[in-house]
Amino acid sequence: MPAKAVCVLNGDVSGTVFFDQKDDKAPVVVTGEVKGLSKGKHGFHIHEFGDNTNGCTSAGPHFNPQKQDHGAPDAAIRHVGDLGNIEAGSDGGVTKVCIQDSQISLCGPNSIIGRTLVVHADPDDLGIGGHELSKTTGNAGARVACGVIGLAKI
Repeated sequence: MPAKAVCVLNGDVSGTVFFDQKDDKAPVVVTGEVKGLSKGKHGFHIHEFGDNTNGCTSAGPHFNPQKQDHGAPDAAIRHVGDLGNIEAGSDGGVTKVCIQDSQISLCGPNSIIGRTLVVHADPDDLGIGGHELSKTTGNAGARVACGVIGLAKI
């Protein structure tokens, strides 16, 4: 059951992100690039809905089928959609994405197919920032780009 998915990001920044899973027990490998991000860390999350009719706002909250608090990708308690941060360099050019995650999937109850990938303006505090939004959004700020995740041609 090898599966591949792709997301084309649009908004204030742009990019293309690929998702690859060898089988239903294997982690998902997330690769790609985002162009135009400001220097620093930016929250990187899967949101519940594949609805971009009102821009990134209509994508809803983080994908969280187990109703957990927000956390880091390696935390015991986290949303399925919590992928942490990507980090842009100072050149304002291309930010490479290279993540491996064992909670998201391309099949089954944690499938991200048809959901929205969102890049945020600010760093994700990984649920430990002490801000009122830390446990729900990681206080990652505005949604600067998003796109619906769809099946890719293998």
